[in-house]
Amino acid sequence: MPAFYAEFGVADHLEGRFDLLVLHLHLVLRRLSAADRPAARKMAQALFDTFFHDMDRTLRAIGVGDMSVGKKVKDMVRAYYGRCAAYEEALAGDGDLTAAIARNVYQRAEQGAEDAPQASALAAYVGRAREGIDAMPIEELMRGVVRFPAVTASAPEEIR
Repeated sequence: MPAFYAEFGVADHLEGRFDLLVLHLHLVLRRLSAADRPAARKMAQALFDTFFHDMDRTLRAIGVGDMSVGKKVKDMVRAYYGRCAAYEEALAGDGDLTAAIARNVYQRAEQGAEDAPQASALAAYVGRAREGIDAMPIEELMRGVVRFPAVTASAPEEIR
């Protein structure tokens, strides 16, 4: 993930990491959920649940108090759905993916000149990732194999 911070200027903090995970998770979950297989949809739900259980553990590990964790996870779930709705609208051709990324990943109400190239580059990466994931056989995804495009020449092509 360091390439996302270096190449795309994503903030290397909890929110920046969350936003990158949401982007990637959404691409995988949309593919699994669209498959005409109950097992794929079940896997999508299990992956979603695992993600938020991990968010719960992460919050506890960084010292968030037990009384606050539930509220913070609920806020993260709301943020997840909001971001995914914006990304899905853009991926379906009804919205602007670069603008959605500028808003969500770079926390810009309006895309500014300072992050326009980065948001545009990240949107192009997401487009390539979507094409690759959509072209993968569903059996591979169900085995836990996901191929994302390289961010830089040194980035791994396959993440398991």
